[in-house]
Amino acid sequence: DGCGHTVLGPESGTLASINYPRTSPNSTVCEWEIRVKPGQRVQLKFGDFDIDDSDSCHSSYLRVHNGIGPNRTEIGKYCGFGFQMDGLIISKSNEVTVQFMSGIHTSGRGFLAAYSTTDKSDLITCLDNASHFSEPEFNKYCPAGCVIPFADVSGTIPHGYRDSSSLCMAGVHAGVVSNTLGGQINVVISKGIPYYEGSLANNVTSEVGPLSTSLFTFKTSGCYGTLGMESGVIPDSHITSSSILEWPNQTGQVNIWKPENARLKRIGPPWAAFISDEHQWLQIDLNKEKKITGIVTTGSTLAEHYYYVSAYRILYSDDAQKWTVYREPGMDKDKIFQGNTELYQEVRNNFIPPIIARFFRINPIKWHQKIAMKVELLGCQFSIGRAPKITLPPPPQNKNDEKNADFMDDFIHSVKTSLQTDKTTFTPEIKNTTVTPSVTKDVALAAVLVPVLVMVFTTLILILVCAWHWRNRKKKTEGTYDLPYWDRAGWWKGMKQFLPTKSAEHEETPVRYSSSEISHLRPREVPTMLQTESAEYAQPLVGGIVGTLHQRSTFKPEEGKEASYADLDPYNSPIQEVYHAYAEPLPVTGPEYATPIIMDMSSHPSTPLGAPSISTFKAAGNQAPPLVGTCNKLLSRTDSASSAQALYDIPKGQLGPSSADQLVYQVPQSVAHPSGSKD
Repeated sequence: DGCGHTVLGPESGTLASINYPRTSPNSTVCEWEIRVKPGQRVQLKFGDFDIDDSDSCHSSYLRVHNGIGPNRTEIGKYCGFGFQMDGLIISKSNEVTVQFMSGIHTSGRGFLAAYSTTDKSDLITCLDNASHFSEPEFNKYCPAGCVIPFADVSGTIPHGYRDSSSLCMAGVHAGVVSNTLGGQINVVISKGIPYYEGSLANNVTSEVGPLSTSLFTFKTSGCYGTLGMESGVIPDSHITSSSILEWPNQTGQVNIWKPENARLKRIGPPWAAFISDEHQWLQIDLNKEKKITGIVTTGSTLAEHYYYVSAYRILYSDDAQKWTVYREPGMDKDKIFQGNTELYQEVRNNFIPPIIARFFRINPIKWHQKIAMKVELLGCQFSIGRAPKITLPPPPQNKNDEKNADFMDDFIHSVKTSLQTDKTTFTPEIKNTTVTPSVTKDVALAAVLVPVLVMVFTTLILILVCAWHWRNRKKKTEGTYDLPYWDRAGWWKGMKQFLPTKSAEHEETPVRYSSSEISHLRPREVPTMLQTESAEYAQPLVGGIVGTLHQRSTFKPEEGKEASYADLDPYNSPIQEVYHAYAEPLPVTGPEYATPIIMDMSSHPSTPLGAPSISTFKAAGNQAPPLVGTCNKLLSRTDSASSAQALYDIPKGQLGPSSADQLVYQVPQSVAHPSGSKD
């Protein structure tokens, strides 16, 4: 009478003393006989051990034996409060006897242990939780029988389970392992969430839980998609039932709770049987064979009709004629599934191993008031390879071939038997997708490669754009104004006068000139050279831009419709000193502006006598440049390209302005007006 929670499976199981985890009663005894497949051995692991050792294991103890019966041999005898057994107890055969003796004592919880075959090297007990392991991901083997009333589970799928939950019991709740068979779990640890929901699944009630630092989920390949009840993929004609509830309401209208109403999460009444007995059923035709891994049910979902099914059986068939009741492997009894405990809550049950069938039938066993329910099936498509084709040899022609014929018959029989055995012993892979979605290797590789490729292509595009932009800028800046070969030293101080400036209407051309070609010319020959070798100078930048002359550059006048001063004789002035036709290079500590060009406008053919000579540049120092004559009028130019006045005289002999008033040059910045000029 000292046996507590006990589940003895074919490959694993769980056993505990009576009243565990409370104090076991006095003078009790229990003996467990464990058998596994021949050729295998048994390993025993303790999850908790707390047995009174006041009399040195004389009256209270746990004893383990090799074998069963009178020929068994003792492996060890154990007792002690909080006894820690680091290793496993391993038998020498496939049979083990565990004997628990409880004498007179005042304290002691007893024990809880798990067993499995020795090929399950990662065996854990039903009491282990995620906090006992430091790895972020690990594989463990859960024994059968971990649905225990003294273990806690908090959370649900797919959000995850609180880290204080029992790993194996949560695995049963998630549908990863069977409580009857046990199985392998792949656990993934992640950051906790503030709130854990509760639910009922596989006869395990998960409680609502508070915030935790971490949670765990189960990694699995999965086969838990919905099969079409809620979505409508399964047509109404494929949903039938044993009977239909019809009844008139208070207004006299007849309500019919048809089988097609049994779609999960559909608004409205459910399917209900006309007669509530154990012979009623709801049948679903999936149109072809499917792998069915689970079922979700609710009650009527109508507050005024508190109907639901609390227990049911599952039957399946390939032809809707011969039906098979679902049983767990190794069991000789039909499995009874726990249904709903109220009319709203969704309750899930998983099939381990899955059901392979086309026709699926639910047979209610227990209900509240009336049989009424809504349903969704979980699973995926099922496909199996075709059997190889058998080529028969020709029949024997004489008696000498009878031996060969007998041999071929035996061979064909063996092939057929092997095919039949393969088909009947085929066990579909147990999968689950109701947990946190798993990431396969291909998806993980794609998740890494796609962002990397996007970054690489984006970087290449940016490099090409920057190179193109830099090249365009280089084309605009290079070669516009070449440094004279005689001004290589101190080029940085004079660089500003050669930098390009914006032009509103004209495109710049490179300047090409040489001091040696100009210095040997007489003063009168300089204008001629300026006219004949017009391509050797840049176009002026003063057309339509105010304030461009402060860039400290001297240009040859622009050819075209606008007037220029190229035809003027720059040396026909009272000042006999010869000036170059271009600006002198700036010294290191020289003035801010280039040396001015003094032009005698009186010698121009189209200019009236007495026209004043005008300088367009600021002289060295702070003084205004000396002027020959007086300037009659200075005008400010406008930004309009169609200004009525030309800014320069007309080059190459073209007719210039009719009067000196129309001959206007840009006034440089900071130039003091002569006293004789007009405002």
